[in-house]
Amino acid sequence: MDYRRLGNSGLKVAPICLGSMQFGWTADEEASFQVMDAYSEAGGNFIDTADVYSAWVEGNPGGVSEGIIGRWLKARGNRIQIVLATKFNGKMWEGPNGAGVSRGHVMKAIEDSLRRLQTDYIDLYQTHWPNFDTPQEETLRALDDLVKAGKVRYIGCSNEPAWRLTKALWISDKYNLNRFISSQPPYSLVRRADFEREHEAVCLDQGVGVIPYSPLQAGFLTGKYRRNAIPDSARAEGLKKYFTEQNFQLIDLLEALGQAHNASVTQMTLAWMLQRPAITAPIIGANSVDQLIDILGSLEVRPTQEDIEAIDKASDWRGS
Repeated sequence: MDYRRLGNSGLKVAPICLGSMQFGWTADEEASFQVMDAYSEAGGNFIDTADVYSAWVEGNPGGVSEGIIGRWLKARGNRIQIVLATKFNGKMWEGPNGAGVSRGHVMKAIEDSLRRLQTDYIDLYQTHWPNFDTPQEETLRALDDLVKAGKVRYIGCSNEPAWRLTKALWISDKYNLNRFISSQPPYSLVRRADFEREHEAVCLDQGVGVIPYSPLQAGFLTGKYRRNAIPDSARAEGLKKYFTEQNFQLIDLLEALGQAHNASVTQMTLAWMLQRPAITAPIIGANSVDQLIDILGSLEVRPTQEDIEAIDKASDWRGS
């Protein structure tokens, strides 16, 4: 596996990051262990989670994904081989400080995550989404203290707009604080504009690694959904805005191009993203080993320049 540097740091990560939102939700602990085993055996070393996963599920208090990963790390004895990323901000305990990015929340959240993950350090600690109640300087100083204390190695952000990422980098430079080495935005072939309009240029200029989530757009870009084959499900209902003729034509194109490379729609989608200059490692979740194998197969696909240009044109958001 060809590892990539995360941003301007010296940290080397696999080009596919294993997401874990599904652990303890749509994948039980046994299935989660199997997926992590297969990922690790394939050379994968980059696992992303969050303290709040999956508190939206009835009976799930949050912290479940971290707990599963922690038990896997302990059972396999491979902590040093894994680049472990987690996020904070979500509601994790009662009271006004049970969520957010304040110093008080950060200092308790890190201890709770370390305990669940059964480790004494986090490789990449990330803000989960923008929070306007706390000055960015307060959060960055707290994170800088965690790095100096050895509890965190690097820091990153998720879901931040370009202007706030730029401001955070400026604050870190001004006060000589550790700066974000990575950004985790939503990005896919059917959701290009949000990232490419401004965020991409900031990351390229400032050397910020990009680890996008939802690159398969909740399954739409696997080819599962077709014009005349849309399942009646809550998941499909949530994807309705993507059910456009342009996007279905894109799926047809990905399938046709994939035939020339013996690749699935999923693999062609990820192969396109992996050649984007700002992208370090798309974050992909898998409920089974079979799903993971299909995902990792994208690393062997080499789209031609003509393929890339055709996909770019079919998914263009700017109009022409």
